[in-house]
Amino acid sequence: MDIKFIKSENLKTKPDQNALGFGKYFSDYMFVCEWDEGQGWHDARIQPYAPIMLDPASMVLHYAQETFEGMKAYKSPKNEILLFRPEMNARRMANSNERLCMAIFPEADFVQAVEELVKVEADWIPTAEGTSLYIRPFMFATEASVGVHPSKKYTFVIVCSPVGAYYPEGVNPVKIYVEEEYVRAVRGGTGFTKCGGNYAGSVAAQAKAEKLGYTQVLWLDGVERKYVEEVGTMNVMFKINNEIYTAPIEGTVLPGVTRDSIIALLKSWGYTVHETHLAIDDLMAAGDKGELEEAFGTGTAAVISPIGELNYRGHIVTINDFKTGELTQKLYDTLTGIQWGKVEDPFNWVRVVK
Repeated sequence: MDIKFIKSENLKTKPDQNALGFGKYFSDYMFVCEWDEGQGWHDARIQPYAPIMLDPASMVLHYAQETFEGMKAYKSPKNEILLFRPEMNARRMANSNERLCMAIFPEADFVQAVEELVKVEADWIPTAEGTSLYIRPFMFATEASVGVHPSKKYTFVIVCSPVGAYYPEGVNPVKIYVEEEYVRAVRGGTGFTKCGGNYAGSVAAQAKAEKLGYTQVLWLDGVERKYVEEVGTMNVMFKINNEIYTAPIEGTVLPGVTRDSIIALLKSWGYTVHETHLAIDDLMAAGDKGELEEAFGTGTAAVISPIGELNYRGHIVTINDFKTGELTQKLYDTLTGIQWGKVEDPFNWVRVVK
């Protein structure tokens, strides 16, 4: 892919690395590429970060043909730029786009675009402990047409944001409210995709949980309201009697890159991992018996978020005395160590940008 570079005449002042928050600041440049029916992908460019002009009738604004991804770039102790399994993000976005009947951005071009952009923005990759450059690829329908059909035009964009911890709590346990009123996904829907509609539909439950003093919600399946699926916007795992339980990938759960990596690590350490339907009643019973030893969410933004409390219908279970579990901490330290190039990568997950 031939990528044109358009130089910015006004570079931004970089923020304090020790006060980044998450998703508050954006770098100087963005990648942009257009797709038109009959012409395909064209006009790939890295240009100054700027507002996007849209026709009021652009289909994304009316019918939500939109997908996105989330990934990070890191600086290693050797000052190398590292990416973590970017090909998985490319494939997942292709699967999301296929479900929403959108144009597919080729995997090799996706990885190339990410690499070229982070090379341009190398100075924006923070080096303070626990920081990274969050990368947000996204695609949306731009055909001006108020009629429900697949768009004939799309724009693919990548922006970058220097970030710290996603949750202010850091790698400390959070309180989770088990949601029964709202559902996140059903089979045949878009639960396995990263599309904006999934997240818009989750906000009401999150707001409800926050009013009750909880950080996030634990989602149950959309049919029986019986089986555990995800926690907030993350995959979720439970250590019960020294074995790991997590929801299967069957169309309602996002196939997380972090999830896949954590499972690989656990199996390499000899743990039994059950990708199976876990009933909320069984989970709470395990908590009452002291068999629920650890619980945590997994995702690109937070990496791992320990769960210290579950509230289901007023029944409260405290996990591991509301302390970060030994296995949870080991997983976090190992995975982030691999991502930042500080520990050995036996899986060849890290990609050095040259």
